[in-house]
Amino acid sequence: MSLKNTSAVILTLASLWACPGLAADDGAHGSAAPWVSLFDGRSLAGWKVIGCEAVVQDGAILLKSGNGLVRTERSYRDFVLEVEWKALRADMWDSGIFFRAADPPPGSPWPKTYQANLRKGMEGNVNELNTARSQGLTRPGDWNHFRLTVVGTKAELAINGKPAWQADGVKTPSGYIALQAEIPGGGPFFFRNIRIQELP
Repeated sequence: MSLKNTSAVILTLASLWACPGLAADDGAHGSAAPWVSLFDGRSLAGWKVIGCEAVVQDGAILLKSGNGLVRTERSYRDFVLEVEWKALRADMWDSGIFFRAADPPPGSPWPKTYQANLRKGMEGNVNELNTARSQGLTRPGDWNHFRLTVVGTKAELAINGKPAWQADGVKTPSGYIALQAEIPGGGPFFFRNIRIQELP
């Protein structure tokens, strides 16, 4: 391969990481799996409730009470996850979306890693990833959309269609998707339109 062609390949690979959404294109890409809905809007089929109360209301999962989580029954490795969420408290709300997570360790209501925070003022931040920080992209009191891409050790988040952060350093190879209940401390939350596309 010539030096010119080698440079072109390197630039192409770099651009894929710069815009990881290119790795998933609603199933049109030949190597990507089709999108799969994780929530049918009617029941908690496919989910396991641990340590909290969760119900289906108005086509959404409502985290109603308790300190715990609602997690998928199966684990995922590389994927694009889309989810809409809404905090029902007017102030000081707090929840989270775990990815590549294990079940909570003994004595704790939640997994150790990894959590896209839904705490007021920290929405989208992942404490364990130094560059996973965002601010000012959410709409308080309204529905918000997260698009989380995780491939290998890398992760990227878009909030309401706008790039929020890119990060490297995800250490666990696979795990559950989970919704955090922190009630009454963080207040109740709605989650809906949850879907995932697994990546090769």
